[in-house]
Amino acid sequence: MTRMSPRAPRAPQPRVCPCGPALPYDKCCGRLHRGEAAAATPEELMRSRYSAFAVRDEAYLLRTWHPRTRPPGIDFDPALRWSGLEIEDTTDGTAFHSTGTVTFRASYRDGGRPGALHERSRFERVDGAWVYVDGDFIG
Repeated sequence: MTRMSPRAPRAPQPRVCPCGPALPYDKCCGRLHRGEAAAATPEELMRSRYSAFAVRDEAYLLRTWHPRTRPPGIDFDPALRWSGLEIEDTTDGTAFHSTGTVTFRASYRDGGRPGALHERSRFERVDGAWVYVDGDFIG
């Protein structure tokens, strides 16, 4: 989910949150992006990161990436538009866990052509906060 162009402007904030539920962006992922709340589970973090890709919020993506796997920056592709997120499965990731996984399918349009990213992502707690570690693409 990191193919995009240098210094692409941040996309306008959507009215409805890109992550899926019919909630206003400001009351869903927007509050996490602004730092008003932290993701309580890996699934909530995955949803907020998907939304951050949709609105091109590089600072949030880097802040929620594990320090050992974090890239120096995000290269947003201006032709890519994220169009839907489906969570397929989650494992662990409760208040009693220090790791968790989320399997998801993220739909997009690239220059008008539809596509999907299918991944099983790994998350860990760092200083009490959930962060994205890495993921495996699913064919």
